[in-house]
Amino acid sequence: MRAWPSPHLPLVPGDPVTLCLHDVARQRVEPVEYDGRATLYVCGVTPYDTTHMGHAATYVTFDLVGRALRDGGREVTYVQNVTDVDDPLFERAARDGVDWQHLGQEQIDLFLEDMTALGVLAPDHFMGVIESMPTIIESVRALVDRGMTYEVVEDGIRDTYLDLATAGGLGELSHLDRDTMLAFSAERGGDPERPGKRDPLDPMLWRGERAGEPSWDGGSLGPGRPGWHIECTAIAMEHLGERIDVQGGGTDLVFPHHEMSMIQAEAITGHRPFASHTAHQAMVGYEGEKMSKSKGNLVRVSTLREEGVDPRAIRLALLDNHYRTEWEWTDKVLATAEARLDRWRSAMSTDGGPDSTATIAAVRAALADDLDSPSALVAVDGWCEASLGTGGDVASAPGDLARAVDALLGVRL
Repeated sequence: MRAWPSPHLPLVPGDPVTLCLHDVARQRVEPVEYDGRATLYVCGVTPYDTTHMGHAATYVTFDLVGRALRDGGREVTYVQNVTDVDDPLFERAARDGVDWQHLGQEQIDLFLEDMTALGVLAPDHFMGVIESMPTIIESVRALVDRGMTYEVVEDGIRDTYLDLATAGGLGELSHLDRDTMLAFSAERGGDPERPGKRDPLDPMLWRGERAGEPSWDGGSLGPGRPGWHIECTAIAMEHLGERIDVQGGGTDLVFPHHEMSMIQAEAITGHRPFASHTAHQAMVGYEGEKMSKSKGNLVRVSTLREEGVDPRAIRLALLDNHYRTEWEWTDKVLATAEARLDRWRSAMSTDGGPDSTATIAAVRAALADDLDSPSALVAVDGWCEASLGTGGDVASAPGDLARAVDALLGVRL
């Protein structure tokens, strides 16, 4: 699948800083350490009702991760999936009376436009489930061959499940109690009440063909389609290897999606942990509730763009909130970001200004400290206030800071 065009990444004066990032499994902030090339996997969208501010916050957050890791010319391989085979997509298409593949492609195209507008660096591999089907089937078969699966047969239809008791590792990422796991599984695509399962939490790996549903030839698995979690296991391992440095997504993916996708990878390879860091973007609210497709309380990037809102202001609004803190989108949030954008443009369009070396270092340090983007914005604000207030005679300062803001924060002025 073709990704969006990636923006140019300027080199920034000064020395890069090691990124420290909160890891959910270890429950603390740790340096992201890697050999040579860093690997980053971020769970992508199910293509319907894209791209709302919850999506945008996630992809801008992990864009910051990628930018911090790339600072100084360091290399990163970034993979993002698209869940273009999933029940919610089929249900929305049926509701609207359209072909599910047409709906999916329409929403993917809109997502690409939004990511381009927001200045997000494109993944090296942007992979849908349909095009990754052979890899996904191979991963399911690997688990079958290792004796870690079983089948539930109902009305002659075979569904294949992972046996968590055999695979092990449950709870090592999420640290949730069993009652919470069961509740989240029921809310987030699982089937804990299904009869015949060895454990209510066992995830489905392959869903046997049902009438009226799309299906693929799974060979020994029979015709059908993959479960949700195995797609990310397979796509990440195919393009990044048996271990990855950072796995990302929203906090609603911690359990069961990330927990299960990691357990599956570890069951295939025998290596733990699959991801050295698993980081998550907090939920974004609107009008007192979590912004979500199911609630329909969505503020979409495309709608704001159609209304004439500068995408750079949208990005600044997202950056003004720490990624691990829940917050709410309001008109005031956007107005503050628009005013900031105007102020930054004015300050960095002058012929000279105060020396920006310390400001660039402060931006780097803030981002390295678990992506403290609000503090990075405040550092730039300080330079802009000084420049507009008292000026300065360092001719290169505005340009140097503008390049740093572009490369590190993704805001091109």
